[in-house]
Amino acid sequence: QGQLAASGGGAVQAGGSLRLSCAASTETYKRCMGWFRQAPGKEREGVATIITPDGRADYADSVKGRFTISQDNAKTTFYLHMNSLKPEDTAMYYCAAVPSFACPVTIDIDRWRYWGQGTRVNVSS
Repeated sequence: QGQLAASGGGAVQAGGSLRLSCAASTETYKRCMGWFRQAPGKEREGVATIITPDGRADYADSVKGRFTISQDNAKTTFYLHMNSLKPEDTAMYYCAAVPSFACPVTIDIDRWRYWGQGTRVNVSS
């Protein structure tokens, strides 16, 4: 398990916003960083990924236009800005890293090498 620390989850009403943070160590801040989520009874799914050298991002269709992934390379930290939250966004959110050349959001989850602990997001209607 690498050193990734996710934070920022919480309870919010539908339409609200949250910002998740993932602090990585210099060892685990890799070319590809990503956010994933897992709702009760469902499989873990990719939400957003970013290629850290240049900030290229990819998003799941369900969050496009509402979520933004960003990075602070100096701090080896990346973020997930979540706006217009919906009840269906309720899940445990995880951050992950992999030294891969490319990392579309649909990449096989098993390829992600380092994982942080989850941070829970609960959106009420």
